[in-house]
Amino acid sequence: MGKVLNLPVLGIESSCDETAAALLGADGRILAETVASQEAEHAPYGGVVPEIAARAHLALLPDLVRGVMARAGLGFAELGGVAASAGPGLIGGLIVGSQVAKGIAIAAGVPYVAVNHLEAHALTARLPGLVEGGAPFPYLLLLISGGHCQCVAVEGVGRHVRLGSTMDDAAGEAFDKVAKLLGLGWPGGPALEQLAAGGDPARYDLPRPMLGRPGCDFSFSGLKTAVAQVVARLGEGALPAAAAADVAASFQRAVAEVLADRAAHAMALMRARAPAARLLVVAGGVAANGAVRTALREAAERAGFTLLAPPVRLCTDNAVMVAWAGIERLRAGLADGLDFAPRPRWGLEELAGAAA
Repeated sequence: MGKVLNLPVLGIESSCDETAAALLGADGRILAETVASQEAEHAPYGGVVPEIAARAHLALLPDLVRGVMARAGLGFAELGGVAASAGPGLIGGLIVGSQVAKGIAIAAGVPYVAVNHLEAHALTARLPGLVEGGAPFPYLLLLISGGHCQCVAVEGVGRHVRLGSTMDDAAGEAFDKVAKLLGLGWPGGPALEQLAAGGDPARYDLPRPMLGRPGCDFSFSGLKTAVAQVVARLGEGALPAAAAADVAASFQRAVAEVLADRAAHAMALMRARAPAARLLVVAGGVAANGAVRTALREAAERAGFTLLAPPVRLCTDNAVMVAWAGIERLRAGLADGLDFAPRPRWGLEELAGAAA
């Protein structure tokens, strides 16, 4: 295992609608990476179609993997391991990525690592270069994406404690649904943020679900419904541009304020668990939103925490985080058997962890 830990690791991401491969040196340096978007394939349906996604992964992955290996100037025999997202996610895509990774691992005679997609987001903060030497454990993670919204105490590799989660919709799901109400298409988050930049965030008095309540659970269903009622009152057909911008800005502010409030409660809980913890890490697609980042940064400063938000390209699904999680788990002696079955549902609390 000692030799393996000094060699590059290949990461594969195929848990939803992004097909990605990346090669990282053992020190975390990105040797090569690539991401192929499937937006054009899914946009006509207003969301991800699992069967289309799985077929696209199958068509794209072999060339993507060969491409990153060629750009890095490495052969498969020079790898120290192969890591792939094995859950949670869409089972078809998880199977494709896992089988490609296992095939390479068998052919090259190297370890295979089944990466939990949520842990990959959680460990991104430890990538050298984001924080000098990597973020030290423990720290607080706010994971906000299209499918997940939770606060997690990250205590070590494979050791995570969920402090709060959404009771209904995830934040990214709410962004996409409101964007659809405004006729912005899919995916809606970036388009809604752009529209909101020209709107008045105080124009519509929208609810702030769970604001001020104990704990750090989330709820966005009521906010989404309130936006639908506002849009319905504005009449049928396409909204005037100014009205649509005001709705988008009002919604975005509401989400940002709710996330900041929930994060503040989570930081208090984290401080009680680990008094030395002073880092709030935000990850997932919604972490790319500027208004959300600003609100979280201000909340972190008030609580005596520092906000760490990865570069936008590392907030959304990518293979860099998968390769890095593979490196972390290999260092902890946590390689997986080739009989590991992908899991569409796989909570962080179910992970096997390294010794404390």
